[in-house]
Amino acid sequence: MSDVKNQIAIYEDGELSIDIEITNETIWVNQKQICEIFGRERSVVTKHINNIFKDKEVDIKSNVQKMHIANSDKPVSFYSLDIILAVGYRINSSQAIKFRQWATKILKQYMIDGYVVNAEKLQSQKLDELKETLKKYKGNNKCLKI
Repeated sequence: MSDVKNQIAIYEDGELSIDIEITNETIWVNQKQICEIFGRERSVVTKHINNIFKDKEVDIKSNVQKMHIANSDKPVSFYSLDIILAVGYRINSSQAIKFRQWATKILKQYMIDGYVVNAEKLQSQKLDELKETLKKYKGNNKCLKI
């Protein structure tokens, strides 16, 4: 995984903020962070993750990375955004409900508008970088309106 660290607010109202790793166009979090996102104990999150793999909802090979981290005797598993989303739609907690409402709002906005804009990233991104990003999606009208 790269050394690039970013901070992200999972909910728009800023209730939760976690440090995440961004690699290969996805985010990576450990199980402790998933527990924080959804306000549930590790055993509950572990059960849901195991069921997600058992049901073949998400491929384990491309959505789990093992990393050695400081002060740990064994490698720690990091899970992709696909796992976070799958757990979020399975788990029952008030934080998970907020997460589902947030995710559904974003998906609905994307489906209606045909695109989603990250205004903060857009303001900080150089014009040339933005043009390159737009070129990537220009041929796919379902993904991005230009």
